[in-house]
Amino acid sequence: MTLQQSNTAFTRAAGDPPLLELVKVSKRYPGVLALDRMEFTLEPGEVHVLFGENGAGKSTMISIIAGATQPTEGTVLMKGYPVSVGSVHEARALGITTVFQEFSLVQSMSVEENMFLGSELTKGGLLDKRAARTACREILDRLAFDLDPRQIVSTLSRAEQQMVEIARAFRADLSVLILDEPTASLTDKETDRLFELVAQVKARGVGIIYITHRMQEIDRIADRITILRDGQFVATVDARKANSEDLLRLMTGRVVGQVFPDIETNPGEVKLSLDKLSTVSRSVQGASISVRAGEIVGFAGLIGSGKSEVIRAAFGLERLANGRVLLGEEDVTGSSPRQLLRKGFMYLPGDRKAEGLMMVRPCRENVTLAALDEIVGPTGLLRRSFEATASNRILKQMELHPFAPETAVERFSGGNQQKVLLGRSLTRPLSVYAFDEPTVGVDVGTRVAIYRFIQSLCDAGAAIILISSDLPEITNLCHRAYVFAGGRVQAELGKEGLTEENVLPHFFARRSHH
Repeated sequence: MTLQQSNTAFTRAAGDPPLLELVKVSKRYPGVLALDRMEFTLEPGEVHVLFGENGAGKSTMISIIAGATQPTEGTVLMKGYPVSVGSVHEARALGITTVFQEFSLVQSMSVEENMFLGSELTKGGLLDKRAARTACREILDRLAFDLDPRQIVSTLSRAEQQMVEIARAFRADLSVLILDEPTASLTDKETDRLFELVAQVKARGVGIIYITHRMQEIDRIADRITILRDGQFVATVDARKANSEDLLRLMTGRVVGQVFPDIETNPGEVKLSLDKLSTVSRSVQGASISVRAGEIVGFAGLIGSGKSEVIRAAFGLERLANGRVLLGEEDVTGSSPRQLLRKGFMYLPGDRKAEGLMMVRPCRENVTLAALDEIVGPTGLLRRSFEATASNRILKQMELHPFAPETAVERFSGGNQQKVLLGRSLTRPLSVYAFDEPTVGVDVGTRVAIYRFIQSLCDAGAAIILISSDLPEITNLCHRAYVFAGGRVQAELGKEGLTEENVLPHFFARRSHH
């Protein structure tokens, strides 16, 4: 099927202007043109997907619409009238609400306090906490989100925090709703509920701008797709006439071949084994696994299934109740992350912002963080030239773009941030690598580069654990997989039986009660 420029008519009457329009909008940062004369229209009652690689300009564009960033030049129109959106507060007054990929919640406040932050409910000049709780409960019930309005946000899981962000967006009178990778932390059930809500507001004439890298989501909810590349508009296409190959070609400027590399299996000796591991919090119960040199072993399961927690426990990040951790034949049970790093075992966390990276520090410092004991000389001082040489070599190997080792990590796209995090695993000799959600929120081009990186480690004889919520990743990359539910290993599947049909039933195994 060939891709055609979209001329789809939506609910707007002939002659009426679009709900939202960008005309030649640009944004310059020192040394970077992040958005270059962008053209875009949003119709009432449509889901308009923004599609492009990390760094293509999608985040800059929605930041301008949301009032978080001011354009350097160009015009933003709402219903044909030029608007100047000077802040997120001003955008909300215009009916523009955004759920950003990076959460904007105050961790020390409750769900209900966050829900009405900046537009607090008052009575007689005082905060009306009872009204806020009632209103919060009504919104959560309407959205079918199982949350307690009184719970402090810092105690919520990432998926629950995502629900709070979404609930905040649905509390206001909406005209334009912007959703930036909203399902990245949600289960399938929560994602289904979100799509039902999107359909409801769409029926009311709300225009929805949706950013995702997931093809199945585009197939399911998109009306039109606008592709960006290098900060520029490439094309707007009708979602019903789009196929993934054409979209990838428009997004990257090249034909993307096979996404998943063929990784040979050549298993050697056991490098990591966990024997009946249980955590104090009961997030893991009696898990036994083994990983050999030269193989990729997948850990699959829903959020909270134990698939991440088991490795966090082995790496000294969760308290063990019982069980043993062996690196090769050495018992390392209860060792700290520092001790395990020195013995050749590294875990890279799934939440790069909260746990993986120092966002305000340069790429150079982030990439060499796991090898400080090697970089610090005998005098206790940092060997700066040694550090710079090592970080430059690794960042070039990881294809950091733009190549700016001294720039703070927060200034880079999500895909480049992930490259910096993964590059950390190259700073010292390792035999066991555990990657937790290594491709979350990254585009297809970066995803291919990460898979090749993992392949190169496996080919060199490393033992690799791939913890992933992306089933195609588990079924295509892994030689074996353990499936988790309720904190327990429900199944171990070999390569022949490693299909989505075989994995999925184990996701919903009944939890054991004691």
